Amino acid sequence: MKLLAAALLSLGLAACATPGVEHYRAEQPRLVLEQYFSGKLDAWGMFQGRDGAVQKHFHVVIDASWQGDTGVLDEHFTWSDGSTSRRVWTLRRQPDGRYIGTADDVVGEAIGEVSGNALRWRYVLALPVDGKVYHVDFDDWMFLIDDKVMLNRSRMSKWGFHLGEVTLSFTKR
Repeated sequence: MKLLAAALLSLGLAACATPGVEHYRAEQPRLVLEQYFSGKLDAWGMFQGRDGAVQKHFHVVIDASWQGDTGVLDEHFTWSDGSTSRRVWTLRRQPDGRYIGTADDVVGEAIGEVSGNALRWRYVLALPVDGKVYHVDFDDWMFLIDDKVMLNRSRMSKWGFHLGEVTLSFTKR
């Protein structure tokens, strides 16, 4: 009986597994962060709660630049409720090809892997909600569609429980 329970648990966990970024290695166009995130970009997005209902939408203007292996993404958000916010990412390309990202509201470091047309970012965001700050896990997947457009889908969770999703469409000016 214990063996059957362990087998069923393993099958259930395998069914929830996400393919690794290397799954996309043959996909085109090839994503080069230093090229795509360079200059001015716009992004439009929305946050959907656990039930799928859209709770907020937003527009982001991004000023992106690189010096060597270090990039800065200066993001200016305008939210559907009229509020504004800003996040400044500092990205550092690592010798193994991964990227490390930091921002004021990121707990520790974001880890990014690129393969083919895909980027996977994993990080913990300090998210303010109703006067409290929650540390929320983000699993971001970005896919370069062409030289101007990238699509992004982020899953948010806390202690393994699904909290919602963020969907964005980036357009390079």
